[in-house]
Amino acid sequence: MNILLIALSGFLDILANLALQKSNGFKEKWWGFLALILVGCAFLLLSVVTDRGVDLPIAYTLWGAIGILGSTFGAYYFFKQKLKPVGYVGIILVIIAVALLQIEINIS
Repeated sequence: MNILLIALSGFLDILANLALQKSNGFKEKWWGFLALILVGCAFLLLSVVTDRGVDLPIAYTLWGAIGILGSTFGAYYFFKQKLKPVGYVGIILVIIAVALLQIEINIS
């Protein structure tokens, strides 16, 4: 159940980031306020997960990875934003970090 809540929180973070992009620096106020509401809900869910006993570093790392990867793909799909080569290296490092975290979780 906790992993589902982390995933939902990450998805809300992705939506918040995309709404923030759509707000055009808060010039489109509705999108800006939506971004604030969504990121607030994302943090609320993240706090529920930590209250249920998941260590903050683990929950935050997974949440952050979901947000980074999803926001990157969402920005490409919806806004045609492309990564430079170093951005792809960053994406690979995020995936490696999550894999190492999973190994650490399984070991302990």
